[in-house]
Amino acid sequence: MTRIALTVVFAASLFAQSKLTPLDQSGFAKMIAAHHGKVVLVDFWATWCKPCRAQTPMLATLAEKLRTRGFELVTVSTDELSKEAAALKVLAEDRVSGTAYIKKAADDDKFYDSIDKDWGGAVPAMFLYDRNGRKVKSFIGETPLKDIQAAIEKLL
Repeated sequence: MTRIALTVVFAASLFAQSKLTPLDQSGFAKMIAAHHGKVVLVDFWATWCKPCRAQTPMLATLAEKLRTRGFELVTVSTDELSKEAAALKVLAEDRVSGTAYIKKAADDDKFYDSIDKDWGGAVPAMFLYDRNGRKVKSFIGETPLKDIQAAIEKLL
C-alpha cells in the first residue's frame, strides 16, 4: 500500500508540472548555474531508448539516496515536442522527482557541442557537474550505475 501511495504522490507531483520545461542552449547554462552549491547529474534520455528506460528508475533511486548530501538529478528528454506527454508518463512511472526538461534547440548540433564537443546527441548521455557548476565527467552511452555513483560520491 505504501509503494502505491508513493507512486501516486510522485505521479501527481510530476503531472502537476503538466509540461516539461523547454531547454535550449542558453537555458542549459542558466539551469546549471541555478544548481550552484549542488553536485548535479544531467541525464539526457528518450522514451524510445531502451538503455535510458532501464537506467532512469535506478538514477531516480540514487538521487533520492544522495539528495541530503547535496546531489540533484536533472532529466532532459530528447524526444520530439510532440512526445512530451509520453515523456511525462515515463518520468511519473519511474518516480523521477524534480523539474524535468525537454530539449528545444534551434540548432541541435550547436546545443550538443555547447554541452560536450564529443557528444553528438546520442542517448543515454549524462554529464556530471561539481558544486561550482563545472563539468567534471561525461558518460556517453550505456554506463554501469556503479561507475556513475562512484563519480558522484567523489564530489559529495
